[in-house]
Amino acid sequence: MNLMIFGLGYSARHFIEARADRFDTTATVTTAEKARALSRPGRDVRVFSPDERDAGIEKAIARADAALVSIGPDEDGDPALRAYGDALARAERLRTIVYLSTIGVYGDHGGAWIDETTPCEPTNGRSRQRLRVENEWLALGARAGKSVHILRLAGIYGPGQNALVNLRNGNARRIVKPGQVFNRIHVADIGAAIDACLTYKGAGRVWNVCDDEPAPAEDVVTFAAELLGVEPPPLVDFATASLSPMARSFYSECKRASNRAMKQDLGVRLTYPTYRKAMRALLAAGEGR
Repeated sequence: MNLMIFGLGYSARHFIEARADRFDTTATVTTAEKARALSRPGRDVRVFSPDERDAGIEKAIARADAALVSIGPDEDGDPALRAYGDALARAERLRTIVYLSTIGVYGDHGGAWIDETTPCEPTNGRSRQRLRVENEWLALGARAGKSVHILRLAGIYGPGQNALVNLRNGNARRIVKPGQVFNRIHVADIGAAIDACLTYKGAGRVWNVCDDEPAPAEDVVTFAAELLGVEPPPLVDFATASLSPMARSFYSECKRASNRAMKQDLGVRLTYPTYRKAMRALLAAGEGR
């Protein structure tokens, strides 16, 4: 399969590196330095930034069977859609587009369970922009006859990006806000969801990509500390915690996201359905040592 990836970041990179033998890939990054560092046999990395658009990107779109979009929106919308929407719509071989979004588009639901049928009521500008971009990708799919899948991701973690590493680096915190819970998703399970979308025979749709167990953030840090045999950092009251505006905005929303459709309809089997299973595996792989 010829795959076009917009934005070779953490999730997209883990996805393709676990499946390099199955794809002939063209991916975009924002600088020539990153392009040189991330190029591999079978992976052509091109520069796409506000200041530069590699001419090879449109040629790659024309021969692509599928596209993965892993670029966050800017203040004007989706950069990839804005620059290459027409080329993607014209691409005769292209059948499937997968867009990585966020469960943040649902907004705050007071800790209640939500699924893909729950109305989206985003509470901040970033999430409102995400929802707008989701709808623009779905509209492109309807207009051009492409199958567009929107993956609404929970909090992403995995190798190099987890509570074990944060504890080792001394920047783990246990912020406590009573009743607050978050879903998470291991990057390997994001890859499984992307893979399932690329082979899915039904129409494109929205999928929640999250674990089985929404839990307080401080519980994850406490468990990671137990695994490492170290004292966890002190509990800090959310009301008095020193947080960036973005970090504080995450705590303004509370919901429990269901992954039933992803498992039953898309056929994804989670390798890491809980943070405890994932943390044990990450520790065994040397994380936090």
